[in-house]
Amino acid sequence: MKIHIQNGRVIDPMNARDEVTNLFIAAGKIVGIGQPPADFHANRTLDASGLIVCPGLIDLSVRLREPGYEYKATLESEMLAAAAGGITSLACPPDTDPPLDEPGLVEMLKFRAKNLPGPRVYPLGALTQKLEGKQITEMAELTEAGCRAFTQADAPMTDTNVLLRAMEYAATFGFSLWLRPQDVSLAHGGVAHDGAVASRLGLPGIPALAETVALATILQLARETGARIHLMRLSTRDGIAMVRAAKAQGLAVSCDVAATHVHLSENDLVGFDSNLHLCPPLRSLRDRDAIREALRDGSIDALCSDHTPVDEDEKQVPFGESAPGASGVELLLPLTLKWAREMGVPLMRALDLISWKPAQILGVVGGNLSLGSCADICIFDEHADWVVTSKSLYSQSDNTPFLNHPMQGRVRYTVIDGHLDFESAR
Repeated sequence: MKIHIQNGRVIDPMNARDEVTNLFIAAGKIVGIGQPPADFHANRTLDASGLIVCPGLIDLSVRLREPGYEYKATLESEMLAAAAGGITSLACPPDTDPPLDEPGLVEMLKFRAKNLPGPRVYPLGALTQKLEGKQITEMAELTEAGCRAFTQADAPMTDTNVLLRAMEYAATFGFSLWLRPQDVSLAHGGVAHDGAVASRLGLPGIPALAETVALATILQLARETGARIHLMRLSTRDGIAMVRAAKAQGLAVSCDVAATHVHLSENDLVGFDSNLHLCPPLRSLRDRDAIREALRDGSIDALCSDHTPVDEDEKQVPFGESAPGASGVELLLPLTLKWAREMGVPLMRALDLISWKPAQILGVVGGNLSLGSCADICIFDEHADWVVTSKSLYSQSDNTPFLNHPMQGRVRYTVIDGHLDFESAR
């Protein structure tokens, strides 16, 4: 399909472009910016007047729930939800059933995803077999099958020697490890941030130390081995300070944070809403404000949705007994825009956190609108007002802390590899 996107405000962080212009797409590539190439005849013209045209969003944590958890969500539903959120590429954690610890499972997931409309799917391989934290997987074989990096997701890694060997192996072959710092012993049994709110509500706490103690170990091992580490979903002020210092010392580390943690804190738990049971937990206001500032000053490299569909029955129970996680792939863009407006951050810098920077972390195509680059494009109305309801979400799961909350900013079109994969009808 040849597509002409006309009169949109084109914002491309990688190329520092911010202007009202036209884009021309053919054979899955951007073949013209401003002026069409010779003999270009569009099959479809998208009027983007008054809309933002930016690189397709890249989400570093989207659980598609297949294989094994189809009762929570299906590949079809979550791929559509991602496209509706402007996502054109996503990283899929390995905590499926069975986990993505064998090449055949990775190849099956990629084959299924490739034959469905929606984003490019980049699986993350299991760091250890069955995510048990005991024996590292065949990373080379998993890489050949299509894995972009290796992680335990939220499964604990209790043996530091196994982590050391994994880092040594990864450093030798240039693989990237994605780790979420949480000391399993300090976090054991906790469901909320260990502070005054959890004490008042009678909820078992997870101290900030659970993050910083684990982070100290990871950074020391990274320093020793030279492994490339991406730190997933930081949640504490002290953790951010440690990563900031590690970067200043030249360590090959990057980090992200979940969009929910940019806007919510432990104070929001007072209603015992199980949709606020997240992993890591919502922290103190001080931690939340540190996250917001670290995003502004560049200490945090990327924002992700941490999309985790949960079955309704697992949320319709008391807070402490509920399953952690929230649906968020369709809210990544509006929550990023909300943070940018509140912090006075230019739109280009905000979009950088969900496009070009995550593309670099994941090491994939996309995240830019350069001439000749792949035509992965998000077109959205930054001023569109809407309310988050089960009917306004395409995801099979509506377990979000923002249910019935007003949002501003909504995707109108999502173009993936030159195909119009999503067009808003709502």
